[in-house]
Amino acid sequence: MTVSIYATANGNQQEVVSSGIPANQITDFAKVYAIAKGYYVESVTDEKLMKGAINGMLTNLDPHSDYLDEEDFKQLSEMTSGSFAGLGMEVSKEKTSNGVKVVAPIFGTPAYKAGIQSGDIVMKIDGQPTSSMSLDEAVKKMRGKEGTKVNLTVARTGELKPLSFTITRAKISVKSVQSTILDKNYGYVRITNFQSDTTGELVKALNGLYAQNHNLKGLLVDLRDDPGGILQSAVGVSSAFLPADKLVVYTDGRLASSKEKYYAKPEDYNVTGNEKEELNSLNPIFKTLPMVVLVNQGTASASEIVSGALQDYKRAKIVGVKTFGKGSVQTVIPLSDTSAVKLTTALYYTPNGRSIQADGIHPDIIIQSEYSDIVDSWDVSEASYDNHLDNPNQKDKPSKAAESVPVIRPAKQVSSESEIKARRDAKIKSLPKVVKQSEAQVDLENDFQLEWALNILEGKPIPKTPVK
Repeated sequence: MTVSIYATANGNQQEVVSSGIPANQITDFAKVYAIAKGYYVESVTDEKLMKGAINGMLTNLDPHSDYLDEEDFKQLSEMTSGSFAGLGMEVSKEKTSNGVKVVAPIFGTPAYKAGIQSGDIVMKIDGQPTSSMSLDEAVKKMRGKEGTKVNLTVARTGELKPLSFTITRAKISVKSVQSTILDKNYGYVRITNFQSDTTGELVKALNGLYAQNHNLKGLLVDLRDDPGGILQSAVGVSSAFLPADKLVVYTDGRLASSKEKYYAKPEDYNVTGNEKEELNSLNPIFKTLPMVVLVNQGTASASEIVSGALQDYKRAKIVGVKTFGKGSVQTVIPLSDTSAVKLTTALYYTPNGRSIQADGIHPDIIIQSEYSDIVDSWDVSEASYDNHLDNPNQKDKPSKAAESVPVIRPAKQVSSESEIKARRDAKIKSLPKVVKQSEAQVDLENDFQLEWALNILEGKPIPKTPVK
């Protein structure tokens, strides 16, 4: 699993908890607690009741606020460091859903290799229905010891019967940056998520590309299915391509502590302590090299921060399809040494003041994929959550119709889920048995979006009719 934007509380807890609780509501809570304790069909512990009450309080607010016990907090730390045991996918839980929705499987992980797809609904885990589980409970059941197996029963749009996947859990060490050379003179970088070391890994990848070819003509950054991660890492990645001291993103919330501005300068992107030295070592060609950023409906959170900043400054063309639309910031506020609250405390805005919340980044050029007809029916977006926060830019006035943008369409659409599975199986089988984690695996012949993103970078004309 991966997390969205992560931050650590900075001693402002008192701002949050200073409000009193109405006496009548405390009385109702105490009555319900006593009834559940005394009359429930089975004996129930105080700890279970209290944890459930806290979870309900937070998850009712929005899809990303949550209570973290000792195990949850440990898992959060592991995921942001890029090393954890499990299946390797981001999931969410909706009130109206009978299961757990898959936001995106992480490339190369057991979930990805098994054929799990964005939009899948996990109905059962080892035969136990997920409809009665909290998101935390479902995640814990999917995680486990490395090498053990878990069976997922999955509902998928277009499939008449549930699908069954038996997946072996693995220790997942995700390399967040992969790179290669395309078409001899064009660099390609894929960022799978934003970890504590992502900025440094990006610098290594970019300098490595230049070392391979001093005549680079452009750079393609692939952020498809990147679910996000650490806010400061998104600022660091943006800083690699923007002039020093440019505003990258700002946050705004109800409290003064939630109002922050993040610039392309070391103190704002420092995570490991090495970022200043690492970015100083980046070849300056990457400040001006022509760029295209490829996004899709699985591009979320920190990856939307990068896309939005580069788009606002016209530093890169954003191509693909509209992104996920997670424009909120979560702060981890410790309750004790072993527990914490992960609470949505602000929304973030691009340098030009755009909120991406429940709206997403709209590409400069739309490139549909061969799977667009099927993927569109999955409705994988922040706006699909039952209790998502509204976009503040659209509260008082209806959103204006988007300007007409070019659309590149493939002439042939993949027409069935079985064909998607067959293509993915063939792609996985074609991968070399041994490959450097930092080396990106690309398939221009069978990846329509990537092929046309490169064509745009190369300056080829945009077709007016579907492309065969």
